Amino acid sequence: MSEFINSILPVSEGSWVGVVLTAIIHCVLIVHVVAVGALVFIWMERKVSGRIQDRLGPTRVGGKFGWLQTLADGLKLLTKEDLIPADADPFLFKIAPYISFAASFCAYIALPFSVGWAAREINTAVFFVLAVMGLEVFGVILAGYASGSKWSLFGGMREAAQVVSYEVPLGMCVIIPVMLVGSMNLTTIGQYQQGWFSNWLIFNDIFTFIVFWIYFTCGMASVNRAPFDLAEAESELVAGFHTEYSGIRWSIFFMAEYGSMFVVSALAAILFFGGWNGPIPVFELLAPVFGYESWPTTGFVGYIAQLAGCTNLILKAVVGVTVMMWVRWTFPRLRIDQVITMCWKYCVPIAAVCFVGALGWRYAGWKTGRSLVPSIQPAEVRESWVQAPVVTEPQASESESSDTVAMRGAK
Repeated sequence: MSEFINSILPVSEGSWVGVVLTAIIHCVLIVHVVAVGALVFIWMERKVSGRIQDRLGPTRVGGKFGWLQTLADGLKLLTKEDLIPADADPFLFKIAPYISFAASFCAYIALPFSVGWAAREINTAVFFVLAVMGLEVFGVILAGYASGSKWSLFGGMREAAQVVSYEVPLGMCVIIPVMLVGSMNLTTIGQYQQGWFSNWLIFNDIFTFIVFWIYFTCGMASVNRAPFDLAEAESELVAGFHTEYSGIRWSIFFMAEYGSMFVVSALAAILFFGGWNGPIPVFELLAPVFGYESWPTTGFVGYIAQLAGCTNLILKAVVGVTVMMWVRWTFPRLRIDQVITMCWKYCVPIAAVCFVGALGWRYAGWKTGRSLVPSIQPAEVRESWVQAPVVTEPQASESESSDTVAMRGAK
């Protein structure tokens, strides 16, 4: 993506003007993606909750299905009065929503939507995404502390305890695909799963199948989604950490939450469901029909394949977000002790067992999902710490004379 933007800018590559313009273009694109995605997901949640509760949801603004209801609500929030409580810390109160949004925003920088379709190709992209997503809790804590309300403070402390707890099993679950592929580069992990759906890491073995569900559960807890939304439990804490917020600042917290939901789902799609690769390698099967040995990766034909891959990834992520919505409107909210107990007594031990099991499965050489259907060779990886060393016999150098080689063969 950076190379494409540099190619269309009227400046020399590598100049500071080009770097600044590229960064601005990336930021504008990501902000619009997050904003539009939040509008769509809020509308989806209203329709999903309406169906589950035997209602219709939005039906007036924007036609029969209420397409413009979320946009109308956004305009309403822009016109609402922005109040700051007398006991609040004005500076921290104002910047807290932007810290949460910035954490969700930065995760999109390293998220590849197809090969080469990332704002920035980062070799440690998995670590980067987890690190910046963990920063979102700082905005919640600051909001609770700066509001000058005990209910907001309790909500912020709950969020801190919950996120710190669930980051442990979440990280353990993410390590397993990294270990199997041998790289922390999300593009490499996606390329490793090319071919048929049996190459997806969720079908690698029984342990990766289990660890996906642990990851999804921990991901919901880390983005503060029901039934883990204890930081804003209205039955106990009025509205939790954003009790004192109104207008546009309140909506920024909302956008950060839905942006993080998409990141968690997209990361699950890349790590476990083949990323931008479909269940059937359509383009590779069609390549001989159009006279190609393999489907091109450049030009207009290659662009079509990349666009299809991007659509694949977005659809998989949207399915994950939809499941999060179903869970929210199906299960009751847990108590704080139940949430923490679930993390340390169930999620952490199961994730640890799956880590050891997946490692043992790999080194035992047992059959995996990749052996069910003939597949392409694994993607080239930069880190090779999970691959067994290959011992080869030393070859004679060119400087050795033919007599020396003959004597060695005689021995």
